[in-house]
Amino acid sequence: MANIRDVADSAGVSVATVSRTLQQPERVSPKTRNKVMAAVQAVGYKPNLMAVKFRSGKTHNLVVLVPTVANVFFARVISGMQEAAAELGYSILLANTLGNSEIESHYAKMVSTSQADGLIQLRAHNPFDATMINDNGLLPMVNACEVIDDGQYPVVSLDNRAAAKAMTEHLISLGHTRIAMIKGPNSSPLTQERLVGYKDALAQANIAFDESLLFPGDFTLQAGYNAGETISHLESRPTAVFCENDETAIGAMQAFKQANLHVPNDISVAGFDDIAFSAFVDPPLTTIAQPAEEFGRTAVTLLVDLLNGKIRKAPKVIMPFELIVRESTGKALG
Repeated sequence: MANIRDVADSAGVSVATVSRTLQQPERVSPKTRNKVMAAVQAVGYKPNLMAVKFRSGKTHNLVVLVPTVANVFFARVISGMQEAAAELGYSILLANTLGNSEIESHYAKMVSTSQADGLIQLRAHNPFDATMINDNGLLPMVNACEVIDDGQYPVVSLDNRAAAKAMTEHLISLGHTRIAMIKGPNSSPLTQERLVGYKDALAQANIAFDESLLFPGDFTLQAGYNAGETISHLESRPTAVFCENDETAIGAMQAFKQANLHVPNDISVAGFDDIAFSAFVDPPLTTIAQPAEEFGRTAVTLLVDLLNGKIRKAPKVIMPFELIVRESTGKALG
């Protein structure tokens, strides 16, 4: 039966390097790590992974709490996480929490009971309760996408206010003054920040804010469709609609189409996120692009740095956005 020295000889490295690769892969260069793991397979070495984890005090598991895996944007974020985690020698344990605090708390206990090393939360809620603390009072967590932003934990976010302002300014530049907004959930910080950015652009252009042009939503196709139906039948219809995510916008566009309204001649539509579908709907959707995969990669990298003691103060990483102008927005007519 092959042993660890056989692996070292095959890989051309020391026994200590093999041991470090198996116990703390993040401390070994990708080139060396790949060489060692290839040698493990080549000689047929089967390490006692439970013993490795016991000696290192690490599971190399990271828990990820996602409000809904059905959301296309979150799916891209998770893809980035998996890539980064694999490169750093970690596995992702994904929990589809549906935004339920009890479910989040259940999975957070995996960190407090040492079944996982750290946690990434994609919702603005702290899943750790008073019973789940370590010697420092805080357990390792990174908050990404929808963030708490209280300075306790590292966060990865977008300047949603600036992004929404940029989109609203684009619509105003096309001559639109009656611009509706289909919002996300009222409890979401994303909804609140994007609404503020929308108001900022209106105020800057001396356009009075009209609360009757705000429509409820929850980031789903159905919510967009429902709001679109309502807007279609308004006596004084807005000439443009800014939706707080792309799925909402696509749902609204379907409602407008069924009401025989042409996008953008009768009504312009804009979204947020730049999911893959947005470039292929008819007409292609004007939107705000976010680097979803990089959100995930950055969150994992921050968490691993936190676990390795490389972070002393909780950083706030702001990801870039880009206004993507396509055919769903056009000049206001009449």
